[in-house]
Amino acid sequence: MKQFIPRGSMVLLLAAALFILLPVHGAFASKSMPSFSLPDVVTGDTVDSNVFDGKTLLVTFFATWCPPCMQEIPDLISLQNEYEEKGFSVVALSVDQGGASVVKKLVEKRSINYPVLLANGATARDFGGVVGIPTSFLINSKGLVVKKYPGYVPHMILENDIKRIMN
Repeated sequence: MKQFIPRGSMVLLLAAALFILLPVHGAFASKSMPSFSLPDVVTGDTVDSNVFDGKTLLVTFFATWCPPCMQEIPDLISLQNEYEEKGFSVVALSVDQGGASVVKKLVEKRSINYPVLLANGATARDFGGVVGIPTSFLINSKGLVVKKYPGYVPHMILENDIKRIMN
């Protein structure tokens, strides 16, 4: 008797295999964080990446329509609360096509406490080509990308990695 694997299950299996096989550091270990000047979705002010000089950062590409992106928001808020005083910041870069107003509603509704900027195609390209979201990059206080996280990452892993590079 033939066994049938539903198409959705096969897609999930392939996605899990790809996630496991993707490198999380490697080529990114010594790459400098790309510079950017992007609009803040709440104020509309342009934020230049040099305002984050000397800080440890978790730069995350996301969209309001992405379920895993929404799932990670409470963890990112918690990390911002816990480590902001120690020179850390989350910086969220939205890839939403609907513009800043859509993202601003999310920031206000979810009480997001970290900078949320509107990314452009060049920003994603400069970070090495963001092919899926969420995708996050851990940047040390010297401005070097030390880790790339493709997909949702549990809070404990992020916190351990942040603590490791801050010490």
